[in-house]
Amino acid sequence: MDFNNIESVYFVGAGGIGMAALERYFLSRGIKVAGYDRTPSDLTEELQKEGVEIVYVDDVDLIPEWCRNPLSTLVVYTPAVSDSHAGLQYFRNNGFEVVKRAQLLGIITKQSKSLCFAGTHGKTTTSSMAAHILHTSPIGCNAFLGGILKNYNSNLLLSPTSEFTVAEADEFDRSFHWLNPYIALITATDPDHLDIYGNEDAYVESFARFTELIAPGGTLILHTGTKLIPRTHKDVTIYSYSVSDGDFHAENIKIGNGTITFDFVAPDGRIDNISLGVPVEINIDNAVGAIAVCYVAGVDSQSIRRAMASFQGPKRRFEFWLKEEGDNGKVIIDDYAHHPDELKAAIKSVKAIYPNRKLTVAFQPHLYSRTRDFAPQFAEALSLADSVVLLDIYPARELPIEGVSSEIIFNDIKTPLKYLCSKDKLVNTLKNINFDVLLVTGAGDIVNLLPEICKTFRVESK
Repeated sequence: MDFNNIESVYFVGAGGIGMAALERYFLSRGIKVAGYDRTPSDLTEELQKEGVEIVYVDDVDLIPEWCRNPLSTLVVYTPAVSDSHAGLQYFRNNGFEVVKRAQLLGIITKQSKSLCFAGTHGKTTTSSMAAHILHTSPIGCNAFLGGILKNYNSNLLLSPTSEFTVAEADEFDRSFHWLNPYIALITATDPDHLDIYGNEDAYVESFARFTELIAPGGTLILHTGTKLIPRTHKDVTIYSYSVSDGDFHAENIKIGNGTITFDFVAPDGRIDNISLGVPVEINIDNAVGAIAVCYVAGVDSQSIRRAMASFQGPKRRFEFWLKEEGDNGKVIIDDYAHHPDELKAAIKSVKAIYPNRKLTVAFQPHLYSRTRDFAPQFAEALSLADSVVLLDIYPARELPIEGVSSEIIFNDIKTPLKYLCSKDKLVNTLKNINFDVLLVTGAGDIVNLLPEICKTFRVESK
């Protein structure tokens, strides 16, 4: 389809965070946007206020009349939606151009210099940091992100003049193979999505394939310790990074009194006294990666230092919902962690900030397949907490798998104070725990309980 002929775009799975950025992009171009999602959310409500027409019933009759011309309507879908979806079948059977979200993102960003952030975990925060640095610098950027940046209350940033586009490169369903990186950063290749890849070797191989896509003359920035052997063009420059070693790393790290500062070290220079706007330990690693990409892209030191201090983070990434004053004030933090390594990093980060306080973790496993594949690792991570509340599995796109439930994690948790409960019992279960700090984690709908949790404990603690 000639993009100049597009008058409307229909999104199947309109409430997905990656889809939202594309919906906002087309709205900004004056193109009409509609779509379907299974359930309403805060994000779909925001999109509807901005002009997207969204329905929540899979009924072909609810597709707007202005989205029924195959010559002028583009259809975008997410792989999380089943092929049996009636609306998707209608479009496919009636001559519409139907493309994956990642395929469309690749088309949109092809003419720019794409800065692509891939990896099992950390890519949303790292790409968001880079986007904020570029956006607030003279260079500018366009950005399609996997989280809502609190600085802008959006996951889309646009610039009419910048040659750079920041894109989160999602490995699910090999989506990142549609992208055209100029600079690529890979945060980690710890196995995930084994329902798609089958085993760790195939998962890591997909990242090797991703490195082949980096443009000649481009750059790969790879976290130290990954099992990946890059397959880049011979004239692609390869750097390493981490907190403590690699071509890009941090020195003189200072943590205390609710602040984190460090010096950023590059192969040919350094930027001293960088202060983190979201001062949690895991963000040192994220910041080194983000700054490395922006440094290679040509952002000046002053802009980098200023942007890192003002960065507020994406929603659901170490987001404070309650932070009462005083040594005994309750603290409630929300984090999207849904992989064992993410969960372990989040728990360790909280314990580093509040070393002498009781930490309770409320965790909602995401996907039956991920629970099956990583149950021992989840149990090991959760055992770091002082007490644990484990919810039922959030199925998302999956049907139940026989023998797989939250109990296979629960039984191996070493923490004596552990509770297994349904979502509707979470608040009452938490009332029976004398927690100081509560970390709410998972990629499902546990986040919807946070307003009630905060209301309950804000009142009870006074």
